[in-house]
Amino acid sequence: MKIGILGYGNLGKGVECAIKQNPDCELAAVFTRRDPSSVKILTSGVPVYNITDIEKHKDEVDVLIICGGSATDLPKQTPEYAKYFNVIDSFDTHAKIPEHFSNVDKAAKDNGNVALISCGWDPGLFSLNRLYANCILPNGSDYTFWGKGVSQGHSDAIRRIKGVKDARQYTVPVQAALDAVRSGSNPSLTTRQKHTRECFVVVEEGADKARIEKEIKEMPNYFADYDTTVTFITEEELQCNHAGIPHGGFVIRTGKTGWDNEFNNVIEYSLKLDSNPAFTSSVLVAYARAIFRMNKEGQTGCKTVFDVAPAYLSPLSGEEIRAHLL
Repeated sequence: MKIGILGYGNLGKGVECAIKQNPDCELAAVFTRRDPSSVKILTSGVPVYNITDIEKHKDEVDVLIICGGSATDLPKQTPEYAKYFNVIDSFDTHAKIPEHFSNVDKAAKDNGNVALISCGWDPGLFSLNRLYANCILPNGSDYTFWGKGVSQGHSDAIRRIKGVKDARQYTVPVQAALDAVRSGSNPSLTTRQKHTRECFVVVEEGADKARIEKEIKEMPNYFADYDTTVTFITEEELQCNHAGIPHGGFVIRTGKTGWDNEFNNVIEYSLKLDSNPAFTSSVLVAYARAIFRMNKEGQTGCKTVFDVAPAYLSPLSGEEIRAHLL
């Protein structure tokens, strides 16, 4: 399977590394908005093209993995390039997923391609575990906790504010809320009670810090529903103390079983990641394999992780999966 990467930031580099770990995958090309001569990739012999030339190479790529940000890149790029390629993205603005799905679905169906949106770990693997747990424990409650870790999408949203030079946003679970859920007491928790958000921001010289802080704290879908702290730091402090991109989290469902609901059950799925983009990109490559297979079978249109049978993710045959993983 020949993979193209659109966008060579942290996520794009992670996809390149993930391709190296999958022998059935090959990096065909990298596409960038920058001057291609300024982009140095890890894989030797693979061309780097400007994004303006991307349509010329549609026959050289089986799946295009789009590695842009959810705030402004993916809502435009995914439906546009679904016209020419099988595509996959990691769109993570949960409130706007239905709208994004609709836009991408039309473009992909009209052109005979498969697109998969909102792939990664949340949305993505966490979504699957929420669905499984809901089906298994219909009488119960869902809880999702993220962090502590750097959210790429939220960091990217801050960086797009006028006057911001760089930023890191940490999502932090409230420990008291996590403990209450694990006890099986089925607490009723608001968004604000479950997480806090910590923002470390580097501004351009002369930037209006009060305006920037206000824009961050009032940003819908990202910060408005959370207790958010904004700390302005130097570029040197950011590089020294916040260079890593760790993340993780927990999906928990508590529920009752038995004739009289006499049995308590807790389903918990967790991730602890040294590098959020390196892990997210590994999920993207596995699902790229799946949509390539689905398209070869004649499927078209937009999909999510809910629509992909697990066997499509594996490079192994059905016989090998049943023998070794069942």
